[in-house]
Amino acid sequence: MKKKDNTLTKVEFQVMSILWDINHSACAWDIIERWEEPKPAYTTIATYLKMLYERGYVDFFKNKGEGKTHMYVAKIGRAEYTRRTMQEVKKNFFDGSIKSMFSFFVKEEHLSADDIRELLGMLEEDKS
Repeated sequence: MKKKDNTLTKVEFQVMSILWDINHSACAWDIIERWEEPKPAYTTIATYLKMLYERGYVDFFKNKGEGKTHMYVAKIGRAEYTRRTMQEVKKNFFDGSIKSMFSFFVKEEHLSADDIRELLGMLEEDKS
């Protein structure tokens, strides 16, 4: 995956979210079926899937006997994409400092001391 192409656009993210939710191979029609109204044109989704393939986010195959239908599968999971994106945010906006990033969100979201204790408790639970 090219470094400069790391972040998904809003529509690319929507396509990937649907693929992640389906959790197996899907064709463009499967994606359109799950899309909120107004539904995009088939060619629009096909174009985005081609772009996602070229950028290394999805792979495709054809089922024998099903004509030209491409079946797409995510090559990267939602958690991995989130991890990579947050690493980029930390690096680009917070000089690589998780403390600066956390401090920003604590202030920006107006977290209380109780909220912070709850978060710390969740981290402790994850360790065990």
